[in-house]
Amino acid sequence: MDLFVPGVVFLDIIFTGLPKLPDPGEEAWAPGMGSSPGGVANLAVAASRLGVRTGLGTAFSTDVYGEFCHRILSRQEGIDLTPSRRVPGWHSPVTVSVANGRDRSMITHAHPVPVNPDGLVGELPAARAAFLSVTPQRLPWVRRARDAGTLVFGGVGWDASAAWPVDALDVLDDCHAFVPNAVEAMHYTRASTPREALWRLAERVPLAVVTCGGDGAIAIDSERGEVVSVPPVPVEVLDPTGAGDVFIAGLVAASLWQLPLAQRVAFANLVAALSVRHFGGSLSAPGWGDIADWWRAARLRGDRERIAAYGFLDDVIPHGEVRFARRASATIDRLPEAA
Repeated sequence: MDLFVPGVVFLDIIFTGLPKLPDPGEEAWAPGMGSSPGGVANLAVAASRLGVRTGLGTAFSTDVYGEFCHRILSRQEGIDLTPSRRVPGWHSPVTVSVANGRDRSMITHAHPVPVNPDGLVGELPAARAAFLSVTPQRLPWVRRARDAGTLVFGGVGWDASAAWPVDALDVLDDCHAFVPNAVEAMHYTRASTPREALWRLAERVPLAVVTCGGDGAIAIDSERGEVVSVPPVPVEVLDPTGAGDVFIAGLVAASLWQLPLAQRVAFANLVAALSVRHFGGSLSAPGWGDIADWWRAARLRGDRERIAAYGFLDDVIPHGEVRFARRASATIDRLPEAA
């Protein structure tokens, strides 16, 4: 595998197009709706669509939600589910996401995921890179992966306690990269600005990247002594669900391609931006057809800033036939239609 992604897969049901969230006792009608695998599936799908050979380690219920997610990920997205397990009698985790402008609200129902003592569902496979959702609990597989030469990329899961414990960052000793957003980075490091947080994180991990939403992203490669600030890619936002996961997938892919730091962050910015133009976390991730269309349009417009920043796309966009990405479906009884 190029990338191993362990974690929880949710069935995401997304409502979009609401001008505002409903008040207590009020019913709101959403113009748009989609269903797709969510949770760590967002990152796994995004990476697979970029040609990264991706394996997913998770539990799938044998209920209809679990079967839908398993079918989408294995048959449609070509993700290796060998490290995953089917679990009868267990309720699939479900998240309802309501997109409102450039933000979203979510409600989730889930039961604990059955894992082995190592903190995984199945066995740890060999992989060039792996993803870790950073938590205060240190999982034994992370150090084993690092010692085997795997590049571990860390991200941040939702902290329901809002405690942001500093000792949760101790796991970064075993990580190659850490990619929080600006709010997460400042909370964890107790910094007052995203840039200050970035420099503190760079003392802990070889590659520190902080995403700053509409301000782009900043990064430090401590091993090479590189510091970059990359502007955002302006797009019309429909649903930001999963954009952070798509960013990490783009960063992993560009790192495996050994691109320079500025190009790695720029590529991650681009794929994350293209993902928010559609609804649904995992199935909004762009395929090479989406990326090629954006690049062609930028050149036709004569967009000098984008052409200068993204000229490297000529070397990374695959030549020949490009598989188009599918989007989220309104229901869960069949595979989504092609876009």
